Amino acid sequence: MDEFRALHVPGNPLLLPNAWEFGVGAFLAAQGFRALGTTSLGVSAAAGEPDGAPSTRDATVALARRLARLDALVSVDIADGFSADPAEVADLAAELADAGAAGVNLEDGRAGGSLAPAEVHATLVEAVKARVPDLFVNARTDTHWLGDRSIAEAERRVRAYAAAGADGVFVPGLAAPADVERVVAAGIPVNLLFLPGKVTVAGLAELGVARVSLGSLPYRVALAAAAETALAVRDGREPPLRPPSYADVVALLP
Repeated sequence: MDEFRALHVPGNPLLLPNAWEFGVGAFLAAQGFRALGTTSLGVSAAAGEPDGAPSTRDATVALARRLARLDALVSVDIADGFSADPAEVADLAAELADAGAAGVNLEDGRAGGSLAPAEVHATLVEAVKARVPDLFVNARTDTHWLGDRSIAEAERRVRAYAAAGADGVFVPGLAAPADVERVVAAGIPVNLLFLPGKVTVAGLAELGVARVSLGSLPYRVALAAAAETALAVRDGREPPLRPPSYADVVALLP
């Protein structure tokens, strides 16, 4: 877990691609990515459940156990912790650490589009860190997705979660350079979401960001590629991408 923490270097951010099943994770690791995340949207969709629903808890843990077989460090997206009970969220974190996870992503967004009070989410962060001190806790605030996009509120929450023991903070949707600089000034490793056309990894590095996540982007691109492949074959066109061979994929499997 110390190795995972050391990858978060302000100004030289860790690019974290996100997987939703073992094959994708294995293929990404084979490309040289030292660390991988999971995506709650991909895991939930693969299970036929709503994004981040408590019913996806078991699928999330099972995927973490599979990905832990790889030569890669794994951070697990646990949405809101799948529970409002700090002890239950801490139990989940401990289970994931035992499974080999190096970190978790824990968000303050709640079902229905609301934000948990900052003090409530800070309590969850505290509970996880008390139970599994070495686990890298990336505390996510959804102010820029579910809130009023107030940088002051994002900064307040980032500082509250840092004070609660978070190892890093994540503000998906944040992109304006001046706003990024304000969050970075809180003095804790900052994770931002890659937003095509709005940010670049090089630009975020210059602002002092320590981690850039791809989130659900790889999963959504995979959906588009699958559909476009079927449509191309139907219409007599060449498929849009050159895939790995059957043997290449088989070689990735245990």
